[in-house]
Amino acid sequence: MRFWSLIFSVLICFNAFVWYQVILHSQDALDVYFLDVGQGDSQLIVLPGGVKVLIDGGPDKGVLFELSNVLPETDRYIDIVVITHPELDHFGGIYDVAERYKIGALAVSGREGESDAWRDLLLLLKDKEIPILKLGAGDAIKYEDSVIMVLSPNKSLMSNKEVNETSLVLGLNSEGVRALFTGDIGFTTENYITDEYDIDVDILKVAHHGSKFSTGMGFLLEATPEISVIQVGKNRFGHPTQATLSRLQSIGSSIYRNDENGTVHVTADDGIIGVSVARK
Repeated sequence: MRFWSLIFSVLICFNAFVWYQVILHSQDALDVYFLDVGQGDSQLIVLPGGVKVLIDGGPDKGVLFELSNVLPETDRYIDIVVITHPELDHFGGIYDVAERYKIGALAVSGREGESDAWRDLLLLLKDKEIPILKLGAGDAIKYEDSVIMVLSPNKSLMSNKEVNETSLVLGLNSEGVRALFTGDIGFTTENYITDEYDIDVDILKVAHHGSKFSTGMGFLLEATPEISVIQVGKNRFGHPTQATLSRLQSIGSSIYRNDENGTVHVTADDGIIGVSVARK
């Protein structure tokens, strides 16, 4: 399996002062925030040591309100922003994030978006001189004892005409727990990562807002997540579907939803997991 690492120390050259601030404000536990951005995806990972990775930004600037609720007002730096795939409900808010926060680097799969909003975002990134990293299966992001593995897409999936199947899928291993972030993948990519990797995890970001075309039973029997989070808001698609909810319930996973629970905050410290929600 191809494996190479993007060492966070490389990013120090982008802004040494900000990295100094990160070190000063270090923390010992892992925090993962599943931000309530409506019908869209956005997860903020704060690794032990304080390094921040934002996966997707929801459909609009609502992500700024959510970030302001979980980050200090004076903290205006995000080490890496990941866009899983170029659909508006995943990248729409990144434009506003880039305007308000300094970003160390932005990571994408390389799948090109076709909308004006995507082109506008690329122009802003260029104007702000934010480095763009193209990641694929086998790549990894490492910081101290934490690892974020890129499980998908591989070259074959990148040629899939369905953009959802080209979503970056990330596996996090930190503080004795494992989490899986799935973008909008469907059964095709689920089958691939199930065949290629050990996907037994503690925390699952449920794919595609709980669509019936994702989170298959075979996938769940391998993943067996203790905690499953569905990022969903008011929508016309019937998300999350009863089929997906039933499959999650059948394996005994605890289900959290942004539309019912607001932002979901998962913590991990030496294998001990805690969950808090904005509303019950």
